[in-house]
Amino acid sequence: MNVTVIGAGTMGNGIAHVFAQSGHAVTLVDLDQARLDAALATIDKNLGRQVAKEKLTAEQQEATLARVALKTDLAEGVAEADLVVEAATEDATLKAKIFEQIDDAAPPAAILASNTSSISITQIAGATRRPEQVIGMHFFNPVPVMKLVEVVRGLATSDATYETVRRLSEDLGKVPVEVNDAAGFVSNRVLMPMINEAVFCVHEGVATAEAVDTVMKLGMAHPMGPLTLADFIGLDVCLAILEVLHRELGEDKYRPCPLLRKMVAAGYLGRKSGKGFYDYA
Repeated sequence: MNVTVIGAGTMGNGIAHVFAQSGHAVTLVDLDQARLDAALATIDKNLGRQVAKEKLTAEQQEATLARVALKTDLAEGVAEADLVVEAATEDATLKAKIFEQIDDAAPPAAILASNTSSISITQIAGATRRPEQVIGMHFFNPVPVMKLVEVVRGLATSDATYETVRRLSEDLGKVPVEVNDAAGFVSNRVLMPMINEAVFCVHEGVATAEAVDTVMKLGMAHPMGPLTLADFIGLDVCLAILEVLHRELGEDKYRPCPLLRKMVAAGYLGRKSGKGFYDYA
């Protein structure tokens, strides 16, 4: 299968990695050539880790890398795609524009998927002339390691589209879970209020970030505390998802904590910026 991944960020390069490792020809598309080059280097480094752990041979690493092509032109990148997976920034307006362009340039039979973590698949599908072939494929970070894929059905998604993506997810070694279209789906509808409440605990002086995380790890058997996880996800991403939940579901329990807004405004985004609830410098 020819797979095109739109967006060469953390999620995009991870998605490209798993498809290429499973034997698919992958085209990774991004407007920024430097970002594409960095994504390929990251894929190479992560494959190298698998070789070091003897989960992969050096020959398999080389073959996987050879299956990844890089393009800065979206129309060229999707021209021969059987499946397009969009992994751009979590912005509904941007995604609508991207899906319009994909719809114009991709073959009529191509399935168009979004890796969105909170935005309506039905809304995204509305930007295309093939809503029955639009679906959510929500991977989790780090993509090569995490087993779950939320397969999100929009209002018009056909059974055939769902079945193709479900089987494909299993072929990648993932566990697909069927979810109907709703803000935040299941994962973020449950996770983000917990993260937000943890931020409120710090904001209101109930406990330090370290104390909150320790309580959740030792008391609730979470492998990672919610504020460490927020830093890993990106505080800007957490804020964007909470804003979608608050707007779409209209309930105050999804209102982003003022401290979260303040930290994002200050550029404290977590691991990727070197500082969030913890210092990564």
